[in-house]
Amino acid sequence: MSITNPATGKAFRWLVMLLLSAIGGWLAYVMLVLSRSPAGLGDQVAAQLNTTGVGNPVTAVLLNFRGYDTLLEMAVLLIALLGVWSLGGLADYQDTAPGPTLDTLSRVLAPMLIMVAAYLLWVGADAPGGAFQAGSVLGAAGVLLQLAGWRLGDCFSGMLLRVVLISGLGLFILVGAGLLLIGGAFLQYPPALAGGLILLIETAATLTIGATLAALFLGNRPGLGPKKADPEKTEPDHGNQHP
Repeated sequence: MSITNPATGKAFRWLVMLLLSAIGGWLAYVMLVLSRSPAGLGDQVAAQLNTTGVGNPVTAVLLNFRGYDTLLEMAVLLIALLGVWSLGGLADYQDTAPGPTLDTLSRVLAPMLIMVAAYLLWVGADAPGGAFQAGSVLGAAGVLLQLAGWRLGDCFSGMLLRVVLISGLGLFILVGAGLLLIGGAFLQYPPALAGGLILLIETAATLTIGATLAALFLGNRPGLGPKKADPEKTEPDHGNQHP
């Protein structure tokens, strides 16, 4: 929005400042009046933990008790990536060859990061970890490889990449729909199947989160290449100039 009138622009800035101050004051008041010993829901989670299929209460909350929230978070990641891709990529970007230090580090650290991501995914059922932690580490491996000059080949940057990017959200929805078809509720897992379904969802979510974070860092759709300046448009045309 463009504000050309100085008086209007000043009034608008004051309005924004007052609004932000009011929000900040309200948040400060909420923090001050919060109970120092909140009851919380820890006891309720612990009482129902044996029905969730996992031993980690955080994973139980994210993938079972509040599965809708995690489903929407996966949707937000996908929408964010589509928004970045819609911008058309970076302009005047030039690939540079990595130095020997970065090249060596990427070859050593990338496999280690992938192994750490797999460990965090597996251990998340009973200890701190899970899909978002594992996906973040996997995304860091992708960023490191991109900094070292590595790019996806054509066979991986098309349909296969799109399948990976939607697999986390898609599998989440398919599992919920399957539970509806067998007479259950959406994302309410039967205790006997809860552990396996959560592991399946978290595996797909890990791949999706890692690929999405790496793709967000790249800034444009893999396979299209970065936008580069057209030399014919940047150089002046002297052919039609008259002396």
